[in-house]
Amino acid sequence: MKISVKVPATTANIGPGFDCLGMALPIYNIITIEETVLPGTGIEINVIPETSAIDELSLEHIPLDENSIVYKAVQLLYNSIGQSPSELKINIKSSIPLTRGLGSSASVIVGALVAANELLGKPADEAALLSIASELEGHPDNITPAIVGGLVISSQEEDGTVVYRKLNWPSEWHVTVCIPDFELSTDIARSVLPKEVPMKDAVYNLQRMAMFMDAINNKDAELMKLALRDKLHQPYRMKLIQGLDKIMDNLKHIDSVLGCVISGAGSSILVISQKNDLDKIKNIIRDTWADQNIKCDLRTLNIEEQGAHIISSDE
Repeated sequence: MKISVKVPATTANIGPGFDCLGMALPIYNIITIEETVLPGTGIEINVIPETSAIDELSLEHIPLDENSIVYKAVQLLYNSIGQSPSELKINIKSSIPLTRGLGSSASVIVGALVAANELLGKPADEAALLSIASELEGHPDNITPAIVGGLVISSQEEDGTVVYRKLNWPSEWHVTVCIPDFELSTDIARSVLPKEVPMKDAVYNLQRMAMFMDAINNKDAELMKLALRDKLHQPYRMKLIQGLDKIMDNLKHIDSVLGCVISGAGSSILVISQKNDLDKIKNIIRDTWADQNIKCDLRTLNIEEQGAHIISSDE
């Protein structure tokens, strides 16, 4: 039996929502799991890059054995019902750029879990899949939109369960994803964050999250310009993303820009804007990075409302 699952890319944090806000985007990985019939063949994992955005150097760092996050996801699910995975072939068709803050690891975790769950006869419900995936990823901000789609606020509780609610993103607000040609690992991006933050910074972000929710609900562009600011992670990560300070400064003069934020841990950034000046916005980003010899891929995308789903099932 062979199962293929299509999983969207995700962007997390979106300014003030550190580790709790996430959004699905229409860039996809396809994870296929096939039960092989030859005993003793073990686990075979193949990564197939679908676009030039997935460079071979990045692929060299992906474990293709029992140390792979894909295998660990499958193993956790099998173990939860008292079984162990045996002979499986796992293919990952990868279109989500790696180490760019677009949820590539979350997508393969989710895809592997959904496919394995189907192979096993669906023993795990959505809540169980969210819990297992978040345990592997460490937080639910990318995992949740990868599974359920859309814009999501989520929390992983002390018992491991994930609580989430979907929010309605205003269709008149554009999201432009800006993907530079340099990597930034999540471990490095996490390492620069302080273990404690000043009370005034925590209060600042609480205020911005409240503004964010109201701005979304009421399509309030002026409030969103305030809401997208952050003091918990972006000030510390700015130095890791070359040219970001200049891009932000250059975009300040365009009234239709609501904000520029780091996508997840980076290195990609998001520019949120109203439906005009898109060409001007893209030219500013492209030219600013070009001045520093950085190439980039710029994509203005809609929110992907559908999460991970099975696209083929062969018995």
